[in-house]
Amino acid sequence: MAIDDIAPVYHLGEELFTSDLYPYLYRTWDEWEVIGLYNTDPEYCMVAEVNEQLAGFVLGTVITKASWTYGYIIWLGIDPNFQRRGIGDKLVDKIVERMIEEGARSMLVDTDPANLPAVNFFTRKGFGNAHKHIFLSMNLSKHEYYGRLIAYERDKADRNKHRRPRRRP
Repeated sequence: MAIDDIAPVYHLGEELFTSDLYPYLYRTWDEWEVIGLYNTDPEYCMVAEVNEQLAGFVLGTVITKASWTYGYIIWLGIDPNFQRRGIGDKLVDKIVERMIEEGARSMLVDTDPANLPAVNFFTRKGFGNAHKHIFLSMNLSKHEYYGRLIAYERDKADRNKHRRPRRRP
């Protein structure tokens, strides 16, 4: 991936990781995902092009904990016009090779359990031992403290509005 690929990768991700299909992925996909990974792990940020057009991308990282190192595919996206042409296979194969070279001994990938095409793809690529992950959320605007804080800030703003400005000599 080159610096000129950042915007096209971001925009393709925006098309793929929509709130309608994948609300939890949508919440975490933003331009900083691409920029941040490109800055910290450029060797694990790859694109595939067909006729000079972005066909797909993979973004990953290698994490070392204590005495072991593992690879993590954070994002994989293939333009719908190029799906089922082996592009995802090539991107995953290449990132696996790079991670092995870096010393990774295992790899992780996660996806929404309802995204069966992705689950089937990664299973076919050799990933296994699937676990369902429960994702919980809380709307903080409904929390008691949130309401008190908003009321406090409103009162503070009102108090400041009614103060007379100090005159300087």
